[in-house]
Amino acid sequence: MKKRNLLAFAAMAASTVVMGGAKPVPQRPNIIYILCDDLGYGDVGICNPDGKIPTPNMDRLGREGMVFTDAHSGSAVCTPTRYGVLTGRYCWRSRKKSGVLSGYSEHLIEEGRMTVASLLKENGYHTAYIGKWHMGWDWHKTGEASTGTGLNSITPVDFTKPIKNGPKENGFIYSYGHCGSLDMPPYVYVENGIPTAVPDRETVAHKSEVKNGWWRKGPTAPDFDHWDVLPNFTRRAVKYVEEQARTDKPFFLYLPYSSPHTPVLPTSEYKGKSGIDSAYADFTTMNDECIGQVMKAVEKAGIADNTLIIVTSDNGCSPEADFKELIAQGHNPSSIYRGHKADIFEGGHRVPFIVRWPAKVQAGSICADTTCLTDMLATCADIVGAKLPADAGEDSVSMLPNLIGTADQPVREATVHHSINGTFAIRQGKWKLVDAPHSGGWSAPRPKDKDAWKSLPAVQLFDMEADPAEATNVQDQHPETVERLKALLEKYKNEDRSAPAA
Repeated sequence: MKKRNLLAFAAMAASTVVMGGAKPVPQRPNIIYILCDDLGYGDVGICNPDGKIPTPNMDRLGREGMVFTDAHSGSAVCTPTRYGVLTGRYCWRSRKKSGVLSGYSEHLIEEGRMTVASLLKENGYHTAYIGKWHMGWDWHKTGEASTGTGLNSITPVDFTKPIKNGPKENGFIYSYGHCGSLDMPPYVYVENGIPTAVPDRETVAHKSEVKNGWWRKGPTAPDFDHWDVLPNFTRRAVKYVEEQARTDKPFFLYLPYSSPHTPVLPTSEYKGKSGIDSAYADFTTMNDECIGQVMKAVEKAGIADNTLIIVTSDNGCSPEADFKELIAQGHNPSSIYRGHKADIFEGGHRVPFIVRWPAKVQAGSICADTTCLTDMLATCADIVGAKLPADAGEDSVSMLPNLIGTADQPVREATVHHSINGTFAIRQGKWKLVDAPHSGGWSAPRPKDKDAWKSLPAVQLFDMEADPAEATNVQDQHPETVERLKALLEKYKNEDRSAPAA
């Protein structure tokens, strides 16, 4: 795609829900879902032509497939988004109403709840998870938290014992990864429910090695090298693709990377490779190259035509990336959008969303329809011809009509956004209503800085077509829109679902 002003790009996309003709539905595709961690909408070149970080592989994926210009994570932080990706349900309906889990937290996905993996497994797929889980699983704990509080706590665990209520119980035939974010202990890989090694030390990052290369102190296994986590996950993903390509069974690979979230750890060959003075930019370039290795494995195996690859992010970019440093060099991780990770503003939850499926998705197509990451479950059900039961995918709507070019209207009635502190917003068409006077997160006006917002209107209404940067609150000009959206948000909360029942 040629460089162009992002607003012109968005306007072109908004002229139609989907560009490109429909293709017939082929046999069940292989599915690879790559979920980056804290990758901003503006960090991907094909989403932000004004960006300065090279992302040639994601850009190529977009040129050969479809770019969604209005896609959103289920939350502005990672744990709730990941819950929603797999369950098709907004996480605020679960026990987790705000914030994120720690590396020692117990399982969040309710026992017996359908997931994307369990659905596809029931429909003949081999299913695998490789990467960052961060939805809790049950370690064999031998006591209460012994040091620290919250995300800094350390809990005694018998690492010779298997975990429970992890990936296996949620539909994954093969699994390999770590429980929390890469800056959260314990630093232990778990493969098919069994820790791969017992921690033999406690480590902290050497902060002088790289900017933002820190992680919390905690038990670390001898086979766990923070610098090698991204390459390790990529090697294993490539091997999995190669192995499954030799079988007749379709596969689903859920590949949730722990990057470019902190610790920001570009390896030596990527230092300076982004072309700008930023460890985060170098790490993002490295992340893109790893995605490219997975793409190449698919192509080399001869299965690209009927493999659906999705690349997205669990929320917006974190301020840990150092926005000031990046913006000074002409790069804004949130592009034209306000805020960043944790916020209810667009920078918190508007994410890159790129899909390639040559057998079905028109190359070079653009979708401007509002999409949510909770839509994966209903989409997979649609692909395999399954009906979701009433107690599954309560907030999941199939985006298959958008992918194949048959949608003649928005597939979602509305989309609910959620911030780190539990602030709600609802989006319908061009209108976005924020049910609070503040950011709900870490940017100004912050919820804890009451003096900064106590005199502001109780709600915020933005016209996302005329004001994508959310600069002007027009709630006083459209009271009927405010009331309508507030009523719809309450309806979704009270009825325990937003998607139409099957």
